Formats: sequence, C-alpha cells, structure tokens
Amino acid sequence: MSAQPRNPYPTVDIIIELNRPGRPIVLVKRANPPHGWALPGGFVDYGESLEQAAMREAAEETGLEVELVALLGAYSDPERDPRHHTMSVAFAARATGSPQGGDDAAEARAFDLESLPDLLCFDHGRILNHYRRWRAGERPGAPPQKGSD
Repeated sequence: MSAQPRNPYPTVDIIIELNRPGRPIVLVKRANPPHGWALPGGFVDYGESLEQAAMREAAEETGLEVELVALLGAYSDPERDPRHHTMSVAFAARATGSPQGGDDAAEARAFDLESLPDLLCFDHGRILNHYRRWRAGERPGAPPQKGSD
C-alpha cells in the first residue's frame, strides 16, 4: 500500500485597488502567525473555483465586494509560507468602499503603493513588485523566477 501523496495547498492572493484618488491598495494585518501585513487571501475550499475563493476571501478579510480584473500569476516557491508548502494564484481586483478587518485579519487598511509597511508576510513583496510592473503596462507571460525581481 502506498503512502498518501503530499501536495501543496492551493491558495489565492488578491491585490485590491480602491476606486479613489491615488488608487491605493488594501493590505490586512494578520491576527495569526506569521504576524505582519499581507495581501488579502487564503485557502481555496473544496468545490470552489479560484475566482470564487478570491472574492470570498476578499469579503471575509476586508468587507469589500471586489471585481476581479486580471490574473497576475502563480507563485509556488516551497518556502513562500513558513507553515507549509502552498501555491498561490494572485489576482488584481477593484473595489469601492472602506476596508474593515474581519475573519483572521485584525485590521484592513488602504496603502499607497509606494508607501507600504516594512513587514510584509510570505512572498507578498514579490507579488506586489510584479503588480507594479503590470500596472505600468508590462504584460509578462509568467512572473520572473526567484532572485530575478
């Protein structure tokens, strides 16, 4: 009899751009380890599409109803989450309103893209660098490999 396969956990991350001057993005302050600021997101539930998971996680963690506008990329570095191996699909989204922390987010706040907090969890700094390039008009087919940002 063979052992159960070990696979990465599927997750989503959402860069929510608010429809207001300066187009700030929403980050959440994590209530659980690892502590720090992060993109809204989380695990995909069984029977749920990636898009459904992104919209659900955004609503749970920020109180915002989002419109997904782009698929930014997939991130699968086994070291991206210190708790276990995850793979994430990142989306760009838009929303109107004021973010409110909920679920496992102690706080949700809008930040100017050039004035982000220093302590970002996971590989969210890397994802945000890719988002900056995407917003500037670059349309790479795949995110650069680790170490080439």
